[in-house]
Amino acid sequence: MSAIIKGQEVTRQGLADIFGVSLPTIDNWVRSGCSYIQKGGRGQEWKFNTAIVSNWLRDRDVEDATSGIPDDIELLRVRKQKAETELAELELATKKGEVALISEFEQVQAMVFAAIRANIMNVPQRAVLQLLGETDERVFKEKLKAELVLALETSAQDELEQEDLE
Repeated sequence: MSAIIKGQEVTRQGLADIFGVSLPTIDNWVRSGCSYIQKGGRGQEWKFNTAIVSNWLRDRDVEDATSGIPDDIELLRVRKQKAETELAELELATKKGEVALISEFEQVQAMVFAAIRANIMNVPQRAVLQLLGETDERVFKEKLKAELVLALETSAQDELEQEDLE
């Protein structure tokens, strides 16, 4: 006894209308393995069963959603064990101080950038006496560059001294 298949028999255009897609999408479905009742061509319309197409779309979506999950229970156990091991290693590294929270890192970075900014903003104040009356562009640039380098090196040195204190 054959199974009774529900659904309507429709053409390509009918299928596109029912599922709210374009004709090229229907063509892509066929190329991807969507079943059809009759292949179209030379004056013959394509024929599809809406229930079969609907089931195919559902199965395809389920496969897409679960494609990365293995069916083998042993593989799942190994994945779980690996995840638990990685979590334990991360907790150990955190306790050893080898790992920091992102929020802590961001806070320290903000402090470092603030120090750099403060040192660079002090450059004009330090450089003004050296540059006052200077008319040689090359000398002007060299002195200004030296002050900027000093500001950055001071920031780096301040950061190293802070690390030594911790």
